[in-house]
Amino acid sequence: MAMEITQILLSAQSPDADVRTVAEKNLKQFQEQNLPIFLLSLSAELSSEKKPRESRRLAGIILKNSLDAKDLIRKGELTQRWVNIDASVKTQIKQSLFRTLGSSVSEAGHTSSQVIGKIASIEIPRKQWPELIGHLLSNMTQLETPASLKQATLQALGYVCEEISSQDLEQDQVNAVLTAVVQGMSQTEQSSEVRLAAVRALYNALDFAQHNFDNEMERNFILKVVCETAVSKEPEIRQAAFECLVSISSTYYEVLEQYMQTLFNLTANAVKTDEEPVALQAIEFWSSVCDEEIEIQEVYGGADGAGSEHHHFHFIEKTLPFLVPLLLETLLKQEEDQDQDEGIWNLSMAAGTCLGLVARTVGDAIVPLVMPFVENNIVKPDWRSREAATYAFGSILEGPSIEKLSPLVHAGLNFFLNSMKDQNSHVKDTTSWALARIFEFLHSPNSPYPIVTSSNLPHIMSVLLESIKDAPNVAEKVCGAIYFLAQGYEDEGSGSSSSVLSPYLPDIIAALLFSADRTDSNGSRLRASAYETLNEIIRCSSIPETSNMIAQLLHTIMTRLGQTVELQVVSSGDREKQIDIQALLCGVLQVLIQKLSASDETKSIILQAADQMMILFLQVFACRSSTVHEEAMLAIGALAYATGPEFAKYMPEFYKYLEMGLQNIKEYQVCSISVGVVGDICRALDDKILPYCDGIMTHLLRNLSNSLLNRSVKPPIFSCLGDIALAIGEHFEKYLPYTMPMLQGAAELCSQMDGGDEDLLDYGNQLRRGIFDAYSGVLQGFKNSKAELMVPYAGHLLQFTEAIFKDKDRDEGVTKAAVAVMGDLADTLGPNTKIFFRDCTFHKDFLGECFASDDDQLKQTATWTQGMIGRVLVS
Repeated sequence: MAMEITQILLSAQSPDADVRTVAEKNLKQFQEQNLPIFLLSLSAELSSEKKPRESRRLAGIILKNSLDAKDLIRKGELTQRWVNIDASVKTQIKQSLFRTLGSSVSEAGHTSSQVIGKIASIEIPRKQWPELIGHLLSNMTQLETPASLKQATLQALGYVCEEISSQDLEQDQVNAVLTAVVQGMSQTEQSSEVRLAAVRALYNALDFAQHNFDNEMERNFILKVVCETAVSKEPEIRQAAFECLVSISSTYYEVLEQYMQTLFNLTANAVKTDEEPVALQAIEFWSSVCDEEIEIQEVYGGADGAGSEHHHFHFIEKTLPFLVPLLLETLLKQEEDQDQDEGIWNLSMAAGTCLGLVARTVGDAIVPLVMPFVENNIVKPDWRSREAATYAFGSILEGPSIEKLSPLVHAGLNFFLNSMKDQNSHVKDTTSWALARIFEFLHSPNSPYPIVTSSNLPHIMSVLLESIKDAPNVAEKVCGAIYFLAQGYEDEGSGSSSSVLSPYLPDIIAALLFSADRTDSNGSRLRASAYETLNEIIRCSSIPETSNMIAQLLHTIMTRLGQTVELQVVSSGDREKQIDIQALLCGVLQVLIQKLSASDETKSIILQAADQMMILFLQVFACRSSTVHEEAMLAIGALAYATGPEFAKYMPEFYKYLEMGLQNIKEYQVCSISVGVVGDICRALDDKILPYCDGIMTHLLRNLSNSLLNRSVKPPIFSCLGDIALAIGEHFEKYLPYTMPMLQGAAELCSQMDGGDEDLLDYGNQLRRGIFDAYSGVLQGFKNSKAELMVPYAGHLLQFTEAIFKDKDRDEGVTKAAVAVMGDLADTLGPNTKIFFRDCTFHKDFLGECFASDDDQLKQTATWTQGMIGRVLVS
């Protein structure tokens, strides 16, 4: 029976903190002691028209949060708790929720519809609550159903469809839902709130409508109603209808051909005349069609679908003469302050984004349609015309061939460089963005159509180094231009002892450091952009030509990092800035360590600075910020790799921070990076890591067992176990009884994974690679002594490998790791594996598959493995 909780719910919202705390404690206690009655009491509160709105609102929120959570582990726990509640109590809760749908308080009805969706997400996949859809639909078919009940019912249908999978409903249920929703959208429906709820419900139900869209008559009817709704008098309903069309364009692309003329007219009219939220969705429709066609071209090589069900209808190509002018015209609808607001999204920006997607879809065909607009507007006195022309040009640089674009860029580059002195900040902002795009997509010194040459590079550098002093938003995009300019020379720099950029490096580095220090920039974006560009400059620099300069930069960055530790932190803003700068500087140091340690001529620079760097990193760890922690950890991983066995002297001080990282379950990225650093240290120290292994292994094995740790960390942990085993060799014996059951359990988990879920598939492949890495490390570690310890596990490992061979969803990384581990098994255990390889003949087919691959590295691994197995079989 439900308990009276009104007063507690009101007290939990009291302005008095003491009253609030007591009430929250009472609610939590009630929830923990008797969850079924707690949920029943909340549903009773929500459904009672006599209760205050405030208590009903909080009851609904708590009820919803008791059924669902963003965190997957927590969600699983809440689901299981609901499943375990007695069926009679669950029935009472559902009855209360159904009653609440008809509440005169619309907020209560809406909350109830959300909770119904959450319960449906648990029960419908389990083939429970079969009467739900029928019960909801009866609200829509009864005569004289109040508008408020229809609205809440449609919202509930929408939430149910959003929460469950399209496989969870029978086709007759889908048909009934679509019928009710489409009727709710009808112009005969008097209430605009009901029509809006119906359109939004349709949006969520579209994934279920495959069968209906395959039927031409039903498809015609659905699209007719959506198109009619897209011209309703209420803008909110028009917007929701266009959102449905966007979803239809991606989900049902292959059946849209006969409707495209109507859809073009509808969207074009909305773009030209409708309110911005509606017009934005109309543009999004064409962006979505582009996304579909780009994907088809990438997957099927642009073919018209021969041999596959994915037909390419070339909608964008056919609409090009009408669509491009529409988008170009829309580019002129800029807002006055759009260059200052980093989060802004308006018609002009949406049109430019869509134009870029059109260029990627049709390639060269877009150029003659856009260039007249560019040429006509680029010199007009009105800033909007100049900015739109520049935006149009920049938008079409990805997609068309370099042969088509190169003459145009050659002709216009000087003009764009001069436009960096334009009087209008919008024009300069967009010009700097366009220059970055030119360098990103078209600049390559080895190209037959070089954009940047020895004759124009001085002018380019002069303009960029001057423009980086401009307003922060312009300077940020100039950093991007320098980044891509440097990146274009990366291959040249790594392959030769000299780079044409080297003479400009002192000025570039000085300009980037100055930009990073600017105080006139409100956000941290310019600072981040400046340091990211500096990282790229370092990566692309030529060693030893620039070694003195890069060595000097190392000391500059170290000095800066030291200064941040001494910064006076008064406010949370100061603290945030300190953390941000420290993270960026640690990132630069990581790149410097990698660059200088990669060459014998400059490795000594890192070795000399290592002590001071380590002191700085340890001081940074004292800040206890996860962002800094990540970046400092990555830099330490690079330092361990660079210093090798010398890194052992830092371990006594560093180990406690490494331990903190491994224990940081909540900020799992920190944990993951710390695991990676353990691997770096293993490779640097070999058996010198032994004194720390008990602690490290304890944390790693505990993390593998921890259901609260994000699953993405677990594959790297398995790889790390292999690194440790390889580093300490025979000393890994003491950890074998704990490690092997973990590996066997994870292998079992791999066999139970659902192949239909793409995210799970990706995770499964990562997990398999991690398991094989662990086995390889352990096998190689025991090779020279105690190899016999692995004989009991050989059969299980080969069974797992055979299961992987039979799984066609494995990726190339898994294939390589699986083949390598068979070679390691034969190499380490020798004749002990003869009986296994003789009985498990799958290895012949597996190796045969590898020899048929185009991957030379895979063939090489397969050849080595074949030799190892062959040696065992003839022994």
